[in-house]
Formats: sequence, C-alpha cells, structure tokens
Amino acid sequence: MQIIGTTAFWQSLEASPVGAYIAGSTWAFPTIESIHVIAMITVVGSIMVMDLRLLRVASRQWAVTAVSRDTLPFTWAAFVIAAITGGLLFVSKAHIYAIEPWFQLKMVALACAGVNMAIFHLTTWRTVDQWDTGAVPRAAKVSAFLSLFFWLLVVFFGRAIGFTLGLYE
Repeated sequence: MQIIGTTAFWQSLEASPVGAYIAGSTWAFPTIESIHVIAMITVVGSIMVMDLRLLRVASRQWAVTAVSRDTLPFTWAAFVIAAITGGLLFVSKAHIYAIEPWFQLKMVALACAGVNMAIFHLTTWRTVDQWDTGAVPRAAKVSAFLSLFFWLLVVFFGRAIGFTLGLYE
C-alpha cells in the first residue's frame, strides 16, 4: 500500500522532542495509551447509545434530540482526547504506524464513520423535528447501522495494531 510522505518525514516526527520523549519513557506510552483507550470507549459507547436509539433498540421512551443533547458533549470531548492521545502515540513510532496495515484500516474506518455522520447531519437530521418522537426514517436507521459498523471496525482494527505492531519494527 502506498504511503503519503517519506520514511524520513515519519522518522523526523519520531525524533521530535515529543516523539522521542514518549518512545523513550517507561511510563509515557502506556499512560497515554490508557487514556486513549478510555476516551475511545467513551466515544464508541456514547455513539452506540445514539445509534441504538435511532435503531429503536434502546431509549425509545426519549426523544431522539434529547438523547443527542445528553450524549453529544461526552462524544465530542472524548473524541478530542482520543485524537490528541492518538496523535501522541503515533509520533512515538510514526514510521512504523505509517506502514502498519491495521493502522491504515483504522484510519479508513474512522474516515468512513466521519463521512457517514456528516451525510446524516446534512440530510436526515435536518428533518428530526418531524420524527423526533415518532417513527425513525429508514435513512436514519441505515446511518445508525453504518455508524455502529464503522466504529466497531475502528475498535477492532485499533486492537489488532497492538497484536501486530512488533512485526513492522
């Protein structure tokens, strides 16, 4: 798979003060990784609450907008933390992550989840006032199913990185 950039660029990220510190510290990488995992659990868990509501599997007694209002702040705060910690983890071994197939698949799944969310919010969500407490439209259900699928892939591929990263060192 073709990688954007060069090995020299990825190695320069690793050699940066932040990358070198994280890679050389006995506690930094595992601490940042733990925070990353907790943030990802929060992201995926809060998204699942919303998606399961759209699929009418859970929280049916609450309006869709109420569930969104209650979960969205947690989702975005955790996503920001996950992105920051993920970036920090990346710079510690950038040249390895850049060629790691599971990492690349994780980024593709993350991008698909983002595109799915954008399409949902730019189309179906605009009419939420018409179906907030009633029947959820098929487009919202399809989006919720795709969201669950893509986020579960993000988790699966992320976990696979931990089992295979040493193969590329």
